[in-house]
Amino acid sequence: MGATQDSPQAAFARFVRRAIDDAKRDRGWTVSELATHTGVGRSTVFRWLAGDWQDYPELAKVRGFCAALGVPVGAAFRALGLPDAEPGSPARRPVVEPPVDADLRMIMARLADPGVPADEKKLIRDTLRQLAHRQIRRAG
Repeated sequence: MGATQDSPQAAFARFVRRAIDDAKRDRGWTVSELATHTGVGRSTVFRWLAGDWQDYPELAKVRGFCAALGVPVGAAFRALGLPDAEPGSPARRPVVEPPVDADLRMIMARLADPGVPADEKKLIRDTLRQLAHRQIRRAG
C-alpha cells in the first residue's frame, strides 16, 4: 500500500524525510550510517520513506529512530495519527509536561530555528551529548 497525500503513510514519510535530511545536514550521516545509529534497517527506512506499509511501524523502532536523532517521539506519533496512544491501546490522558528551565527552552529554540547555521546546531548537540554521557563524579 503506497502513501496518499493525507494518509498516515504520507505524513510519516514526510516526518522521516525531514529527520533524514537534518541528519545528513547536521551530522553528515548517510542512510547507512543513520540505520546503524538508529537501529532501524536501511530497507525499513526506505519503506518508511515510500509510505510502503499497511500495519503501523514497530513503535520500538520509531522510538529508537527518534532517540538517536534527537527528535521528539511525539512528533512521529502525531505524523502516524497517534497523538496520545499506540495502536491497539486505549487512549491515554494527555501527559502534562513538567516545566522546562529557561536555558533549556533557549537551547531547544536554537536547535529548531532554521536560521541557526548547521555547524552551530552540531556544536550544541555535540556539547549536550558530551554532558549526557560524562561520568558523574561524586564527592565523598
